[in-house]
Amino acid sequence: MAALVDSIDKTNPKIGFIGCGNMAQALVKGMIQGFVTPAQNIVAFDLSPKCCATMADLGVKMQPDNASVAKNADVVVIAVKPDVVPKVLKDIKTAAGTDTLVVSIAAGVTIATIEKYLHSHARVIRVMPNTPALVREGASAIAGGSDATEADLATVLEMMNAVGTCVSVKETQMNAVTGLSGSGPAYGFLMIEAMADGGVRAGLPRHTAQILAAQTLLGAAKMVLDTGLQPGQLKDQVTSPAGTTIAGVHALEDKAFRGTVMSAVVAASQRADELSRE
Repeated sequence: MAALVDSIDKTNPKIGFIGCGNMAQALVKGMIQGFVTPAQNIVAFDLSPKCCATMADLGVKMQPDNASVAKNADVVVIAVKPDVVPKVLKDIKTAAGTDTLVVSIAAGVTIATIEKYLHSHARVIRVMPNTPALVREGASAIAGGSDATEADLATVLEMMNAVGTCVSVKETQMNAVTGLSGSGPAYGFLMIEAMADGGVRAGLPRHTAQILAAQTLLGAAKMVLDTGLQPGQLKDQVTSPAGTTIAGVHALEDKAFRGTVMSAVVAASQRADELSRE
């Protein structure tokens, strides 16, 4: 895959991180390992000495403050908690001009909020990642502001694809993304835990049951992604008449399994909408 080009530095894109927590560290590792940009082209700042030390160990050039990150980067990634974002934006406003692409991974912070604190015509992209990005299996979505270009979107897609899979959506769909993939890992963990509990109840040792449950969901997900078939088609392929699988599926449906999962996604999406309005 080509390095970040087009609207950014043509050969040596410089990427800055404000906030060096787990997600920022995962992104940096992914970009270095995926040859998106070399470590020496990444700068960062965080108030935590521990987080700064971790980033420095990756080869990142640490900066003394937020403004210095913006001065020394073509792309500035805001990776702080949502309530800290306004202060960060005030700090970088002078240094971040229209030539700077500002990327936010702060949950619930809208593009309009970010643009409000920056110069007019600021190029802004909002990202909703999820925690499996920590193991380079994330599912992320991005949405661009009115002044973000197609090249900007391609840049951020490449960055996020370095830690998993990324898609482009409208910002009005971001709350739905939050309810689905943002909160989704928790649903997956619950499913793995429940399947493992069932295995234990049926006679398997806990460790064995958990490995089988986790790998089963991982394998099922890979089949959906690799084959392009609808999940229902794949389910039908393993449900023999009067067999064990259809008996299990019947038990799930008897307890409104699919409806419950759908309700969970909708509830999380609605809560994301509420939080974005506060």
